[in-house]
Amino acid sequence: MLTVNSIKRGIVIDHIESGNGLKIFEKLKLADVEFPVVLLMNVPSEKLGKKDIIKIQDEIDLDLTMLGLIDPNITINIIEDDKIIEKKKVELPKKVKGLFKCDNPRCISNSDNYAVPTFTLVDKEKVKYKCSYCDDFTYL
Repeated sequence: MLTVNSIKRGIVIDHIESGNGLKIFEKLKLADVEFPVVLLMNVPSEKLGKKDIIKIQDEIDLDLTMLGLIDPNITINIIEDDKIIEKKKVELPKKVKGLFKCDNPRCISNSDNYAVPTFTLVDKEKVKYKCSYCDDFTYL
């Protein structure tokens, strides 16, 4: 039997699609923190079948744009005194700056350090972004 205690104060990232928990764990650099962190993978879920959960026993700054790119269906629960005081939902960001590269190898943003890759979401279903420099499309 696997038992993970609740946290008194911190953050629980829930409803992570199975397999995305490790990506979020790495992007948030949770292996480097000094406070307790738990990554649960393949937890049974009625809604998703299987899901991942991350429990962080402290407050950290979360990049909601980055989290929305990895998994737009996650829920972020802010915990204080063993209770959820706030729930946040993320979604695919409409504008993204500097989080991924343009798929066009000739795009200036791939060769010029001053051109920060900037994209606009054009198709939510296909997760298709349009580069602001070359107008080429990048799929995530």
